[in-house]
Amino acid sequence: MEEGSENRFWSVFRRIFGSRCDVPLEEIIMEARDDGELKNEEVLMLLNVLRLSQKQVVEIMVPRTDLVCCEVNDSLDEIAKTIIQSGHSRIPIYRENRDHMIGLVHAKDLMKFFLGDKDASLSNIMRAPYFIPETKNVREVLLEFQNKKIHMAIVIDEYGGTSGVVTLEDVLEEIVGEIEDEYDPPRPQEIQVQQDGSFYVSGRTSLEELKDELGIDIHSEQVETIGGYVCHIAGKVPQKEEEFSDGVYRFTVREADVKHIQWMEITPIVK
Repeated sequence: MEEGSENRFWSVFRRIFGSRCDVPLEEIIMEARDDGELKNEEVLMLLNVLRLSQKQVVEIMVPRTDLVCCEVNDSLDEIAKTIIQSGHSRIPIYRENRDHMIGLVHAKDLMKFFLGDKDASLSNIMRAPYFIPETKNVREVLLEFQNKKIHMAIVIDEYGGTSGVVTLEDVLEEIVGEIEDEYDPPRPQEIQVQQDGSFYVSGRTSLEELKDELGIDIHSEQVETIGGYVCHIAGKVPQKEEEFSDGVYRFTVREADVKHIQWMEITPIVK
């Protein structure tokens, strides 16, 4: 945001969330948009903040099956290689199996080892893990991260086993969308018209943008993006190359991770 735009946004933000009237905050936000006080992307971000308390951490975490972690008997060299290969700055450490998480290793703490600190060992650089139940709502997780000044938590199921891991970035992405760093490759155009008449689109493209850009008129009261729409049809987050149809369009998932559809192909169904 530019400075003037940023000041305007936070002024409206304080007014909305400082309101003590009985009108639902969603209505106040939509009125601010209709009055031209907020842009569409700002409205989406504010609505996402409100919805944090309606989501459980199990919906946004990285599941156990996709965890990158190390065993307590691994050497510091092996742990460093895992961090480099994965690109993660924090690695969970387990004993015997992934249901027994005993700590976290931060990449910056490994610097002691590589700078020749003879006392550097896994036991004295490993930090205590923080555990949360998978049913905790995301707003509470964000507040706990803030209060405890941590960036990662181990998610446990009802039996005390490891369900997954959630990070501060996972929570923030629920508000502002996918966060990229300087090492990510340039993102291609989010809407691409292909020669065969189909469309290659990003999963985060809004339904409103699809209508404006392509004339694809899809209505949904549950979701606002095309990725969310296809997940709603499927009843899950689809995997790569899965296909779905709403009777008007065929949706083919081209890229997806455990939480989002990243890219898909939309093909009109000829009747």
